[in-house]
Amino acid sequence: MKKIGMILVLLALFSPGMALADVVSFKLGFFFPRANSDLWRTELGTSYPEEGNMDLSKSDYTGSIFGFAYEYFVSREIAIQISIDGYTKQKSGVYLDYDGLTDFDGDWAYPIGSLNNPDFVPQHVFSVSVTPIQMSLKFTPLGRGQRIIPYIGGGVGLYIWSARLQGDVVDFSDPYIDTALNVEVYPVDPADIRDENNLLIGFQALGGVMFPLANRISVELEVKYNFAKGNLDEFIGFEPFDLNGLQAGLALNYWF
Repeated sequence: MKKIGMILVLLALFSPGMALADVVSFKLGFFFPRANSDLWRTELGTSYPEEGNMDLSKSDYTGSIFGFAYEYFVSREIAIQISIDGYTKQKSGVYLDYDGLTDFDGDWAYPIGSLNNPDFVPQHVFSVSVTPIQMSLKFTPLGRGQRIIPYIGGGVGLYIWSARLQGDVVDFSDPYIDTALNVEVYPVDPADIRDENNLLIGFQALGGVMFPLANRISVELEVKYNFAKGNLDEFIGFEPFDLNGLQAGLALNYWF
């Protein structure tokens, strides 16, 4: 709810400018996170088998985006664009190498294959959300009014982001030896870790091409790369969370 409130406030601040916009765009696309920080690598065991614990992969966190933008013409070749996009993805994963056993002392993670009848499989949900509000300078080398309008650009953005983990967590810092089976086991604890409604400044580089369809309508293909890393407060001991990633999409543009 706090994130929605922040977005609504920012939209209220930007909305008066829409009356002055030269182009308004509605966007659909996909976000492909780079996912290369230690929290990502811990979760994405099938993509990072030497570090990861879970049966999740980078492709599980490819997600759809929906957004809009409005653009002001500074000159025939230069424009300023303000955009907002939204990405949210959550997946449930199980620990790759452990089964669960419940006894009077609690829940325990055993090496897979060491139990004949495991009671459960440790699992949790890992969620990521990123909403960048960006200002970009766009350069169209051929100018507007062409049958094909290529452009490049880049700029700065305010990123609203969250990471959350809900479910079973194996505590590898507190091992115990099961003397009957002669294996090392670990406590399994319930967790609900939330690093929510964080803000940071990031950057983006973009490029694309517009195809006019009618007098005031065009379609647009765009690729954008986001550069951002955010400090984690609730996930103790992890390095800054990697929010870098490639965004590719299609937009419908209305020209005023």
